[in-house]
Amino acid sequence: MNTPCICTDLRQASRQLTSIYDAALASHGINIAQYFLLRTIADHQPVSLTDLGTMVDLDRSTIGRNVKVLERLGVTATGSGKDQRETIVVLNEEGAALLRAATPKWESCQARLVARLGKQKTAALRSALSELTTLSI
Repeated sequence: MNTPCICTDLRQASRQLTSIYDAALASHGINIAQYFLLRTIADHQPVSLTDLGTMVDLDRSTIGRNVKVLERLGVTATGSGKDQRETIVVLNEEGAALLRAATPKWESCQARLVARLGKQKTAALRSALSELTTLSI
């Protein structure tokens, strides 16, 4: 088969980018997925697991497992919401400190990637990715 596969190309690019960001954040003991969750929690706290899952496009069980990892790292706290069945998550002081410490590494990684691609290609990539996330065939 000689036809390039868009899905495979995106998966390979995603793995490469993930490894770049993971390496940048490794000294803080987190990976890019955990960093993204910390940022999202910080931006919306207190936030329910259901809402957090919607924001990061993960199902309820997956987001629950990922938040448990953050709890084991000692960077989040959970509790019950208004409805006792709902779990609410917030960053604790350690989580806020970790996010502040890791953000310069993330920013540096972002800047290097934008410099490598250039502003026009970066904007085009963001536009194409945005379109793909809403794609329905």
